[in-house]
Amino acid sequence: MSSRALRRLKGKQRGQEALDLGDLGVEEQRERAGEAEAEELDEDVVKLPKNSKKAKRNTQKNFNNIYELICDVENESVNEHTCEGGSDHDADAAIEENDNGAMDKKCLQETLPDEGAPGDRVKKKKKKKKRKKASGESPVNQSMLATQGGRNAAKDDIDALLETIEHSNGLTLQNEGYGGSDSRPVLYVEHRNLNPETELKRYFGARAVLGDQRPRQRQRQFQRSTWMTIPKDTWPRFSRPGISMNLLESRDGVQHFTFEHGRDYQQIQFKFLDAVESMDPNNIVALVQMNPYHIDSLLQLSDVCRIQEDQEMARDLIERALYSFECAFHPVFSLTSGTSRLDYLRPENRAFFLAVYKHMMFLERRGCPRTALEYCKLILSLDPDSDPLCMLLLIDFLSMRSREYHSFLRLYQEWELHRNLSQLPNFTFSVALSHFHLSQEEETEPEERDRLKRKADLLLQDALIMFPGVLMPLLDLCTVQPDSAVASHAFFGPRSQIGQSPALAELVGLYVGRNHSLWREGGVLVWLEESVKEVLRRVDTNDPLVEDCQNKRKQRYQSAPRNIHRHVLLSEVKEATSTLPLDVTTQPVMSFDPLPPLNSVASYTRPERPNLGASNENTLSLFFRSLLPNFNLQGVQRPEDDLEVAQAGRELNQEVNRLMGAMRDMLANIQFQEPPREDNPDRDEEEWD
Repeated sequence: MSSRALRRLKGKQRGQEALDLGDLGVEEQRERAGEAEAEELDEDVVKLPKNSKKAKRNTQKNFNNIYELICDVENESVNEHTCEGGSDHDADAAIEENDNGAMDKKCLQETLPDEGAPGDRVKKKKKKKKRKKASGESPVNQSMLATQGGRNAAKDDIDALLETIEHSNGLTLQNEGYGGSDSRPVLYVEHRNLNPETELKRYFGARAVLGDQRPRQRQRQFQRSTWMTIPKDTWPRFSRPGISMNLLESRDGVQHFTFEHGRDYQQIQFKFLDAVESMDPNNIVALVQMNPYHIDSLLQLSDVCRIQEDQEMARDLIERALYSFECAFHPVFSLTSGTSRLDYLRPENRAFFLAVYKHMMFLERRGCPRTALEYCKLILSLDPDSDPLCMLLLIDFLSMRSREYHSFLRLYQEWELHRNLSQLPNFTFSVALSHFHLSQEEETEPEERDRLKRKADLLLQDALIMFPGVLMPLLDLCTVQPDSAVASHAFFGPRSQIGQSPALAELVGLYVGRNHSLWREGGVLVWLEESVKEVLRRVDTNDPLVEDCQNKRKQRYQSAPRNIHRHVLLSEVKEATSTLPLDVTTQPVMSFDPLPPLNSVASYTRPERPNLGASNENTLSLFFRSLLPNFNLQGVQRPEDDLEVAQAGRELNQEVNRLMGAMRDMLANIQFQEPPREDNPDRDEEEWD
């Protein structure tokens, strides 16, 4: 007879007896609970053979947390103690503390009290609960509390360690928390802001940005997840191009890395240099078809597409180069930590700087200044001391475009002492403009607004006194006709532009050509007009600051460093490129490596091309080869040990020179005579000859 039938029989026998009204509710509740337990026991008995394997698997899973293992061992020890003949108090405690109900059902049946005394059972439960409260927590609870305390202690230790590292690293360590902006480093880079879709979603909404994108198919091949670019289905299948990253050293919490080229990649690099010297873009296209992830070929071909006004293809090639770089990153290299360094003196690292820079400029033209600002800070964090691409001349423009005024002012305040940012015209004017925009915000309190406005007025006046040559070109690009009093004044007149040094003219032209759009707003122009009038008043009253700034302009800005020239070439701002010195404009500039450093550190060199001797060519072949632009007669190598061959080469050179001279004379004496014209006024113009 089953347990359910026995329980029903007992219920009938008890129902024939006289029952108190107070025991009726307790008895019904106990009966319902007993039936539910009996049904669960029957189902477990039936399903136990089928689920035995699953139970074993479940016991072997989820071992990642060591604290769960400790709790499981303690629960198993309590269960074994209860099944071996423990007291009723221990059994009930184990039942109540076990939330998953994983205790053995047979053990539960052995420890349950007799069914015939329901009133005694309820009283015993109340007494047991009182004993628990009086005596304290059970051993399982104590162990769990101890475990929880260990977790909290470990968490506190980790937080304390992170705070210590943050204070030790200063501006370079990136805090992962989302606290206030003051707690973050100056060059803080967020992963989510490296994706332009994040900014586009903020402007147009997620549906407008992701509406045309189809969901990824399940059969799509696996591609590595990257932060800077998203691989496209139209790209060629990626294979290791032979470029890798190596950790050179780790010093003072900063890791120094470098890219390295394998032997196969070096051979491809030599072929690329030959294709560049051929001056034929088709050779570069053929090289990219054979090696679709060669970095320098992608950079050079991107410039060719951009010149041909194929912006989409140019941007796609740059993204493919960045994807190739990111797949070669060292596991320790971080884009956001600010502690990873790359030396621009190594030719292998320059391509990464240039690829990120070109990608940043495409993002800015695309209308994503916030994303471009993150990449600007990324380039600056790779080599903040030397700043090879001079990103300090660009970060103010991107900060103004993205309305990141507080972060820009913080950068100026923290870097002014050791970088002298006030000597750059872009920082001087942008700091004043940032204070003005902050004073115009609606959420700013009236007192704070007045303070910021007064400070902005003083900063703009000082900037105009220090760099008077900015005003007239700025008004010209803003299509604003200056006042006659301003245009005719000697301080802002043509003499202010002619008297400045070439280095200062280069900085002024770069700022005006790039940032003039920020001054076209109506409120900004009115503010500028008021400041110009106040500056003229201070100049007429012989303010001592005017003479002081004039002496500073004469002493400083004698010559611009090489990184500023490199930045001007990459920016392609015509107002700045027209002021470049002759030693920069006369030398050949390659877009894949513009103005390389003079003290470059080369890990491998290009093999020299073999030159054939003069005796191996006849006069006619040497004549046609001399017509090529790269012909160098002095560079022909002659064997010094053979005097006869050397003598023949000299005679051949003399014959070629005489032949070339004769051809020049012949071409110079050629005169083209016009056919005689008959001056007949009566002749009809439409008449045939």
